[in-house]
Amino acid sequence: MSTPKKILALAAAGVFALTLASCASSGSTSGSSDGAAASGADCNVGISMPTRSLERWINDGDQLKKLLEDAGCTVDLQYADNKTDQQISQIQNQVAGGSKILVVAAVDGKVLAPVLAEAKKQDATVIAYDRLINGTPDVDYYATFDNYKVGQLQGEFIETELDLANATGPISIEPFAGSPDDNNAKFFFSGAWDVLLPYVESGVLVVPSGQSPASNDDWASIGIQGWASDKAQSEMDNRLSSFYTGGDKVDVVLSPNDSLAIGIEASLKSAGYAPGADYPVITGQDADKANVKAILDGEQSMTVWKDTRTLGKQVFDMIQEIVAGDEVTVNDTETYDNGEKVVPSFLLDPEVVVKDDVQTKLIDSGFIKASDVGL
Repeated sequence: MSTPKKILALAAAGVFALTLASCASSGSTSGSSDGAAASGADCNVGISMPTRSLERWINDGDQLKKLLEDAGCTVDLQYADNKTDQQISQIQNQVAGGSKILVVAAVDGKVLAPVLAEAKKQDATVIAYDRLINGTPDVDYYATFDNYKVGQLQGEFIETELDLANATGPISIEPFAGSPDDNNAKFFFSGAWDVLLPYVESGVLVVPSGQSPASNDDWASIGIQGWASDKAQSEMDNRLSSFYTGGDKVDVVLSPNDSLAIGIEASLKSAGYAPGADYPVITGQDADKANVKAILDGEQSMTVWKDTRTLGKQVFDMIQEIVAGDEVTVNDTETYDNGEKVVPSFLLDPEVVVKDDVQTKLIDSGFIKASDVGL
């Protein structure tokens, strides 16, 4: 990663609101070679989120909308119901309605090039939110968490929890990957598999179902479309009924996020698994309320917490800088090649949450309420 760029940013929302009324539209950002200028007099932001079906996207959209509106911006927040055509139509409408800054969490990061080309003709600046948008030069910035590290934390948790370095095996593992149309999913899997594959190759870990990608590039072969809990449950049902007979038990499930983990846990429960010494290690990501409760109940081992409040605040700060004509803060100009350009990015750090962390990390910080998880 490159050293964070030095920038002069407006930190206070009150100052930002004044700037909106006074900035000239001729100022251009310098964090991207082709970033379009945003008019300070028209802080009109279109936010396109992928779905309301996952708790985190609702929280992300609501928080960013509030930050921007409190600063005096006009905001159009839309959810695409995980439908690419709907997201494209919504972005077109946002541009037609005057949005000069687009914040897009893509349903499918491979299909947005044409609509973003249209947006660029209208001098819109595009920020990819948490999911990289591929195959287009018209995405200016990317804000996300270190997605490789998310998977790495999951792999290292399994490695430590099962003491793989000193184990002889065989320890059975069932790996899952995220939605094949989500660019982040390959980073999640690669981070975890780089830790775990050596143990598979040595025989310490075994994959009875055979669902073990030959390389990181094959991750989509075990991907669950749309991050759907029911599809993860069905897949786990098939693996358990086909490959775990005669008393054989699965020891660990690599789940890249919480929505898959919920489905996997439902499958395990229906197959007779219950929390205890023989219950599998199960990973997750996002700290969804249902999964935090599952952690407290012993049905999930951990989740990788990405405090999306910090992501929303980072994107808000980037928009401040765009409107002010300042250089936009990024801290990675090497990693995220979308096939047309290396997109200037800002990466945030995720962290592991286990049962003993729920109070201090999630509740005390205000991320969730104790009552949300039965406390």
